[in-house]
Amino acid sequence: MKRSSGDIPKSPSAEDYQAAADANAVEIFDREDPFKLFADWFADAKKSEANDPNAMALATSDETGLPDVRMVLLKDFDSDGFVFYTNLESAKGRQISENAQAAICFHWKSLRRQVRIRGPVESVSDEDADAYFASRARDSRIGAWASQQSRPLESRFALEKAVARDAARFGLGEVPRPPHWSGFRLCPSQMEFWRDRPFRLHDRLVFDRSGDGWTTSRLYP
Repeated sequence: MKRSSGDIPKSPSAEDYQAAADANAVEIFDREDPFKLFADWFADAKKSEANDPNAMALATSDETGLPDVRMVLLKDFDSDGFVFYTNLESAKGRQISENAQAAICFHWKSLRRQVRIRGPVESVSDEDADAYFASRARDSRIGAWASQQSRPLESRFALEKAVARDAARFGLGEVPRPPHWSGFRLCPSQMEFWRDRPFRLHDRLVFDRSGDGWTTSRLYP
């Protein structure tokens, strides 16, 4: 079968590269603390990304070692790590329970920047999970009870019926956090910051955890 590349964007021209370099001429890159650098970049992303600047690709692996990846939303971060929430009985929840290591990747196309992070994963506290769950819209809280995430669904009607059932069950009362719903914190052992530079000669700055601090190195693009 003949291959066609008609729908694939062409490589940037020299003029395109120069325009990108000019746009990113004053961006922040060097830092001693990767969390401070991430905070600066995330603040920029919130100003420039049209949708979900906190979207990140989360990679886990199953019991055979086969990797799995999906987009999730970052809900909190600090010097301890990066937090997201999920149904613990979902594919990612089960995979993390079997292999408590993961990787995440942020790609902010408007900024031509990427951050890759990997390390062990731990559960958030019940208090943190309760507080975040209570902040969600009521319909989202009901949906967390109704959805058997990642398991076969016979029809859309079956899901809508489950939502209606749980909406009636809770009525106008409080919707508590389900026991099968909580959060995880990825605790970085490595963080890599990537920024676009002309002619594919990109900058790559890597932070590796060393005791209570970090060592830094640069990688070839």
